[in-house]
Amino acid sequence: MRPMPRLPFTHIALCAWLALLSVSCAATPSIPTVTATESAITAPATEQVAEEASWPEQAREVLLNALSLTGIRYQYGGNSPESGFDCSGFVRYVYQQATNLSLPHSARAISQLGKTIPRHELKPGDLVFFNTLKSAFSHVGIYVGNNRFIHAPSSGGGVRVEDMQNSYWQKRYDGAQRIDSTKTTD
Repeated sequence: MRPMPRLPFTHIALCAWLALLSVSCAATPSIPTVTATESAITAPATEQVAEEASWPEQAREVLLNALSLTGIRYQYGGNSPESGFDCSGFVRYVYQQATNLSLPHSARAISQLGKTIPRHELKPGDLVFFNTLKSAFSHVGIYVGNNRFIHAPSSGGGVRVEDMQNSYWQKRYDGAQRIDSTKTTD
């Protein structure tokens, strides 16, 4: 029998962070309290409550799948843990596994789906887009919270979590989308 390999510190830290996130989500009420400033949101309150009540479970599944792939190597055109991932292949794989959604093959095409989300309203599980090839929406990752996202970078190894406040990502941020899990797209 082979001995189990040691997990890198980043895997352990990410798992601990995700466990804390899950506990905090479980401890919050399922129906959010709407304050006076929140009532100014353009969506009707009933739609907002329904959306927020279902989103944490979907986001948790997306994050669990995404974080479990930390360290998988980058591969242009890659779309599985065995072959490695490019950015859109990573997002497609995670969403397929976590939500049964079939997303398009490119970051630009994925950016056309869902609801556009302002940066200050980002929630874990939202997709974040960047201009990394001197072309808008040329890179995609999954927001994990606290101004951080997980993605398959084109260089420097494999799937990892990055800080969106890093000057490189801050300058290249294009926007975010929230994907509706009740709709599928090929």
